[in-house]
Amino acid sequence: MATRGKTKRGGLHVVALFEALKGAVVLLAGCGVLTLVHKDLHEIAVRLVRVLHMNPARRYPGIFIDAANRVTDLQLWMLALSALAYATVRLVEAYGLWQGRTWAEWFGFLSGAVYLPLELFEIWRKPDWARTVVFLVNLGVVSYLGYVLKRSGRSRRG
Repeated sequence: MATRGKTKRGGLHVVALFEALKGAVVLLAGCGVLTLVHKDLHEIAVRLVRVLHMNPARRYPGIFIDAANRVTDLQLWMLALSALAYATVRLVEAYGLWQGRTWAEWFGFLSGAVYLPLELFEIWRKPDWARTVVFLVNLGVVSYLGYVLKRSGRSRRG
């Protein structure tokens, strides 16, 4: 019985680390967005296109540069605040999973399951390896959390 508890905790720790990593990456991206506030985004976009050895007159680089012209400081702040909110949720979930909290198991299960139909649709619409990997990782996390919830429900009844 003690081995099952260690296995459950080990699996939850892996999922917790994965969620914490997602939160940290998004938090860093949000901080990166904040560095763009009050900057000339047009000039940054043009320099980026040139560094990537792309022709600014071509279609996609032109779309990117045009989009950079329309971004406002308020939009950057809203994007950064959204990243902070997302990161906070993921880091709180990671803490709860690390501590073996049932609420975090349920939250992780439900928040991951919500994306599965959308990810399947995206694979059906335009299949590629990246979409498939994201779907399979998410399916694995959701399946594992469902398994943990089912087992813990049995142990409470039994």
